[in-house]
Amino acid sequence: MRLAVSILAAFVGLLPQSALNAPFPTVTASASAVSTAGAGRSALIHQRLTEANQWRDHIMVVAHRAGWKEDGVPVRAENSFAAIDHAVEIGVEMVEMDVRRSQDGVLVVMHDATLERTTSCSGAVEDMPLSTLRTCHLVVEGQRRLTDETVFTLEDAMRHAKGRILINIDNKLEPEALVEVAELAQRLEMADGILLKMAVWNAERLQLARDIRRAIGPEIAFMPILADDAVKEADFIDRTEASLSVPAAELIHWYRDAAQPLTTDGGPLLSARARAAAIRNDTHLWVNTYPITDRPEGMVAGGRGDYLAMASGRPEDVYGFFIDRGVTIIQTDEPAALIGWLDAQGLRRSYDLTN
Repeated sequence: MRLAVSILAAFVGLLPQSALNAPFPTVTASASAVSTAGAGRSALIHQRLTEANQWRDHIMVVAHRAGWKEDGVPVRAENSFAAIDHAVEIGVEMVEMDVRRSQDGVLVVMHDATLERTTSCSGAVEDMPLSTLRTCHLVVEGQRRLTDETVFTLEDAMRHAKGRILINIDNKLEPEALVEVAELAQRLEMADGILLKMAVWNAERLQLARDIRRAIGPEIAFMPILADDAVKEADFIDRTEASLSVPAAELIHWYRDAAQPLTTDGGPLLSARARAAAIRNDTHLWVNTYPITDRPEGMVAGGRGDYLAMASGRPEDVYGFFIDRGVTIIQTDEPAALIGWLDAQGLRRSYDLTN
């Protein structure tokens, strides 16, 4: 944490206020083309990510916690190599992975602050050195089935995914830790292999995002998380997308009313003006349809979640609803089923350069 903060402070301190307020330079198509020439499938995914307006007829799929469930049941350890490998195999574009820090300051992949639910160990992640964490075996939740995999570092995960699939970093640490993640990606020559993000809800938070964005650099994809309990004005959405030069905006559309469980319009983040801003800024719109434990179905998608789509046989009322409102990236717990449905609708385009 201290390293990331000091790097960010030093970088921002060198910039005049006028520079901090200027739009961030955009990653150009030509830069993407150069990257595509030598880095494998992940470079092709990165190109589609950074050229939203060229790929609005292709819906990108993100596997939540790297893709751990099928038909609502955990079948792989979350945040595991096995999950990454399966996601690659079925054609997923990105795996979402959660990042925390060990006692000795190493970035590790773990969703919870504690180890009990997902590993054979117990205790707080931050209280254990990496050497101890590496003795903790990942388990398949529910079954408590022990796997051969143990807790691994973010660097391990990035090396495993390199060239095959993008990693969407869900940062469980301070926002400034994103600078450290970016440095790691640069060292591993994976600037086009990750997507960083942070929540933005007001002008102060937007300025912090701008500072972090500048410290990260333009070659690494970065996006805001916008939630409609705080962000309601299309002008703020437009300003955020433009000033950060983002390839995507993650939208949280909260479920609110048990009397009207399904959103009817997508809320302010999917209004006509917000969609127009996304097109103007060449930005993907991203929704999350995965469930949250012990919360109503579709908690972060206005009630329209994976299990309304799958268990109730209504994918058009979930995925189709959001796609009709301009969404081009969906993060799900059911990536295989979603890709199958998208294929049937003609909403996926091949990554095969010969086609």
